[in-house]
Amino acid sequence: MMEAAFYLFIFAIGTVIGSFLNVCIFRMPRREDIVKMRSRCVSCGRQLRWYDMVPLFSYLFLRGKCRYCKTEVSLRYPLVEAANGVLYVMVVLIHGVNIDSLLCCLLASALLVLSVIDFWTYEIPFGVNLFILALGVLRGALDYVHFFGYVAGFLAVSTVLAIVYYATGGRAVGGGDVKMMAACGLFLGWKLIVMAFFLGCILGAAIHVIRMKVSGVGHVLAMGPYLSGGVLIAALWGNQILSWYLGQF
Repeated sequence: MMEAAFYLFIFAIGTVIGSFLNVCIFRMPRREDIVKMRSRCVSCGRQLRWYDMVPLFSYLFLRGKCRYCKTEVSLRYPLVEAANGVLYVMVVLIHGVNIDSLLCCLLASALLVLSVIDFWTYEIPFGVNLFILALGVLRGALDYVHFFGYVAGFLAVSTVLAIVYYATGGRAVGGGDVKMMAACGLFLGWKLIVMAFFLGCILGAAIHVIRMKVSGVGHVLAMGPYLSGGVLIAALWGNQILSWYLGQF
């Protein structure tokens, strides 16, 4: 019971932070302030009270509608809150309670924001990449014995992507993807960022082909969500995957 209560607490923290992530997802593409502005209904403009923004519960209690104008609220809001809560529980289950888990939780939140924004706008906010870069600097400083491995991770994939970006005039890969892989590489180190990149490419190829068949979307895809998936897999299970793979030889 105590263990279940603990993970429920971790999930609750994740949903609360997930509520803030929704603010970032909505405002960052519009270049709006994510800290000082009070939350309002996007339909009627009424300022929301704290009890209108309790993660998950407010959405369920209000049946997915604004309290004031009764306009339906996007399902994205509770989904992001729940997803962030689940991600936090996964990180703690795998890595335990330590500073590395805290950094991985923050990384997961940043990747969630990045993925949703890139999926809808085909742009990766520079501020999110800068936040991931800061996490990477902190992680490298805490694990200073392997600091040069993290620096190599900063360059390993991003250098290749930068060459492709300039060679194709940005048609083959986006500048935001280059910066993202640099920042994530500093966080993961060179071995895991290479793995993350290949996993992201596999996810992107497989899922986008399915999307083209099912929903008829075009060939152009936002790589951010798929690269984020690869980074997250590498952050959570990368060392185990590497050990398994090398054990096959």
